[in-house]
Amino acid sequence: MISEKMKVFVEGSSVIRAMFEEGKRMADIYGAENVYDFSLGNPNVPAPKEVNQAVIDVINEENSVHVHGYMSNSGYEDVRKAVADSLNRRFETNFNESNIVMTVGAAGGLNVILKSILNPADEVIAFAPYFGEYRSYVGNYDGNLVVVSADTKEFQLNLEELKEKITEKTKAVIVNNPNNPSGVVYSEETIKKLAEVLNQKQSELGTSIYLISDEPYRELVYDGVEVPYLTKYYNNTVVGYSYSKSLSLPGERIGYLVIPDEVTDSEQLKSAANVATRILGFVNAPSLMQRVVARCVDVEVDVEPYNKNRELLYTSLVEYGFECIKPQGAFYMFVKTPGDEKEFVAAAKKHNILIVPGSSFACPGYVRIAYCVSYDTIKNSLPGFKKLAKEFGLTE
Repeated sequence: MISEKMKVFVEGSSVIRAMFEEGKRMADIYGAENVYDFSLGNPNVPAPKEVNQAVIDVINEENSVHVHGYMSNSGYEDVRKAVADSLNRRFETNFNESNIVMTVGAAGGLNVILKSILNPADEVIAFAPYFGEYRSYVGNYDGNLVVVSADTKEFQLNLEELKEKITEKTKAVIVNNPNNPSGVVYSEETIKKLAEVLNQKQSELGTSIYLISDEPYRELVYDGVEVPYLTKYYNNTVVGYSYSKSLSLPGERIGYLVIPDEVTDSEQLKSAANVATRILGFVNAPSLMQRVVARCVDVEVDVEPYNKNRELLYTSLVEYGFECIKPQGAFYMFVKTPGDEKEFVAAAKKHNILIVPGSSFACPGYVRIAYCVSYDTIKNSLPGFKKLAKEFGLTE
């Protein structure tokens, strides 16, 4: 008999993953080229050539026992230094290797930091729409996720409601920037206002409130948009990063946490994150990929394939009568549904189009379209979207 907690997790298992599995089943029936699977954020853009070359060079040039062996639970010191140095160059920060914990992707990093800070019944606040796994991650450590409702006008942070929902039980606030699923980038003005709210509440309540910045899409931005680096605005910020999207390495599970010295009880928190990495069963981030990352920290990401997809999909959907905010970052489009979202998702499936309902992100009435697919997939799906627009009365 499985645990009661796992029964809940199983019942609420990811709709995104379920849709992805359905896509594979449909591809076997109709042919992969005839199924338009926009469910999972699985990059279609290949990893940069520098990454593949780095894998070869690490194997050929570095000591095999060292490459494949254990290291500190926080990761190789020289890798952590390379990450810290890169961040300092790019964002004018002042980190060193002690501020970096190499993690098993951003998901592993979030679990490490939540394990390190949460007591049972502590509250973590997330802004809708948010990545649905946050609820499970917080629940892993018997915390409670508190949701701030979406600002569906601009999809910036609803700070007035945040003020109301921060209590003495609030241990952390999670911000995902650029945002999955909306594609919105929270502006510097928004981040400054967020920092003001958190500083005021910390002072008012006499507690420490961590701001967890979840940033796997940081490099995927368009039209010259800049993503604020949150440690520069609020001292109690911890950053979680992943190379899954920026370097197209989702299956390699490699990322890092940044724990600045300015964070309350930073030395204790660094030690806790180090231990949490071990006792959660990760032990350490994948050793080979750590060595690869050290050689690729400054590799530039080519966002043009995603931008090309973004422009075609956005222009077409708006032309058909759909409503959505044009994404500034990541590779998702969050589209308002004409009518019930579940009916719309079911209707899309009849055209072999797989999309994820907004309720999976605590924002019903929308669907997420992951456009990190081939350009041909976007182009070939458009007749189906046009038919959907007609079926739901958006066009004649």
